[in-house]
Amino acid sequence: MSVINIQNLTRDYGVGKGIFNISIQVEKGEVFGFLGPNGAGKTTTIRHLMGFIKPKTGSCQIDGLDCWRNRDKIQKRLGYIPGEISFFDDMTGKEFLKFISDYRNVGKDNRMQEMLERFELEPRGKIKKMSKGMKQKIGIVTAFMHNPDILILDEPTSGLDPLMQNRFIELIAEEKKKGKTILLSSHMFEEVERTCDRIGIIRSGKLVTVDSVETLRERHMHTYTVCLDSQKLAEDFARDFNGICDGNKVTVQAKQSLETIFMNYYGGENNV
Repeated sequence: MSVINIQNLTRDYGVGKGIFNISIQVEKGEVFGFLGPNGAGKTTTIRHLMGFIKPKTGSCQIDGLDCWRNRDKIQKRLGYIPGEISFFDDMTGKEFLKFISDYRNVGKDNRMQEMLERFELEPRGKIKKMSKGMKQKIGIVTAFMHNPDILILDEPTSGLDPLMQNRFIELIAEEKKKGKTILLSSHMFEEVERTCDRIGIIRSGKLVTVDSVETLRERHMHTYTVCLDSQKLAEDFARDFNGICDGNKVTVQAKQSLETIFMNYYGGENNV
């Protein structure tokens, strides 16, 4: 049985808004990328998984538990980063982390300090005075501090600088090696490309494809034939670009980047 199992999930808000017949399965130890621009339906899908929204049509389960009926049990087990993180702004970061730790009854055996050091976060100041990046780091710490086996991450690196984004990618790779199951919603192509086993691309609330990065690239591979001035130039070109030489002609294949593939599904829209 899949750890995360979404079957024919639909939530129609009218005028084309919502999610429509979404089916996704994420296996144990898999990192699944959920890729799409803002408003495509990623967060609505995740809110169903978290038990914040009751399905109108279809179902979603985590580890065999119904996400609506058993949301309290599921939420205790998960690590979750929401797309828009809400805090008690009058608390300091340290007070908030202690509150979450006590709420989860984590005790002293937790990964809080490890995460604070990894993301270079000093949480003593008031949250309301913190930058977007600092608040995002607090969200990451709270998601990972209790060492969950299942993680649902909605735009987890929003607001982080490139160095911290890279550290987060390294963290995901480490968690994957430990057998964690992760659903990663993002519109950061490098983040998805470097961490995910499979990718689901959502457009206007509908899942348009689910496949591995490599399969998507192979499906969207382009073949080019280049005519050079001489056979010698053609042979050099073929050697440099792993092409096939035929006289002064060279045939090469080029795989597209994940960003280019994504834009193909979106008809060239630049709203990601």
